Amino acid sequence: MKVAIVHDWLVTNAGAEKVLRSIVNLYPDADIFSLVDFMSDEERNIIIDGKKVHTSFIQKLPYAKKQFRNYLPLFPKAIESFNLSAYDLIISSSWAVAKGVKKTPDQLHICYCHTPIRYAWDLYDEYTKDLPWLKKIVVKNILKYIKKWDLGSIDRVDYFIANSKFVQARIKRIYNRESTVIYPPINIDAFRLNEHKEHFYFTASRLVPYKKTKLIVQAFNEMPDRELIVIGSGEELPNIQKIAKNNIKILGYQSDETLIATMQMAKAFVYAAIEDFGIIPIEAMSCGTPVIALDEGGTKETIIDQKTGVHFPKQTIASIIDAVQKFEQLDFNPREIHQEAMKYTHFEAELRAFITKGEV
Repeated sequence: MKVAIVHDWLVTNAGAEKVLRSIVNLYPDADIFSLVDFMSDEERNIIIDGKKVHTSFIQKLPYAKKQFRNYLPLFPKAIESFNLSAYDLIISSSWAVAKGVKKTPDQLHICYCHTPIRYAWDLYDEYTKDLPWLKKIVVKNILKYIKKWDLGSIDRVDYFIANSKFVQARIKRIYNRESTVIYPPINIDAFRLNEHKEHFYFTASRLVPYKKTKLIVQAFNEMPDRELIVIGSGEELPNIQKIAKNNIKILGYQSDETLIATMQMAKAFVYAAIEDFGIIPIEAMSCGTPVIALDEGGTKETIIDQKTGVHFPKQTIASIIDAVQKFEQLDFNPREIHQEAMKYTHFEAELRAFITKGEV
């Protein structure tokens, strides 16, 4: 069976790329297609064993390496430009347009859906609310086109796999399609259990608005007797560095080794984003570290209140402060937390079973 793997874009090693890594493990001889590939050689070796990636015409457009997202109106045309007629099985890893590749009636297309396009659907208002009025008109028209194309390409997918029950509900609501939930892979071998915890709190993510790291920093500004360590880089880094008080250490980008070591020693991991699934809170659990997380999105179904962490109801400073205070009244067993993370280690076996044992 000849297999094509389609991934939206390859620019960094984040959660979706961990899924891609596992799909490549299952199909090491597959060909890989992506709108663009701007990874370093080291990242390419880690994610796809250094394999060549077939890219679209966007790869060669001016300033694409840093500004490829500005070519959003061309994404549908670019993904449709791939000729996959020689393949028996197409597996798309999609959070944007990868699911819209064209196929023939004889081909099987399975989409692992991280989410329907966020900025066109659920985060539409957040992405457009602060834009100047003229730019807002342009962006709204572009997103209107993207939504129409997104809905029009649904029938190119034979089977949807959702990365969480939260995304499964989105797929049903937006696409009116059924899906099977297979949780993303977690590398518990790297995120090893550490039962000795120190007295600081920890958070890590890309420092972009929807991750709400700034909100966590603002909450800990109001708790000067509690130490917070922040790891991550992104557009909000300068502002977060500016507002953080003395009890907060902003470390910026750090190596995986430093991130893991910090996560293993933290008293708790704090996370405020509405995630489709949220791999990093599970990685914290694998370290035996309890998670203080929003009771919405992926963390609503992965964090068990008062067993593996504490939920808070709203993305507000007061909710985070209340959750920290509640957390400090409870006792947590790092071994039990680590054991709960083990539930998320069966991705490859479940995907293989879905494809090969009659599910399709």
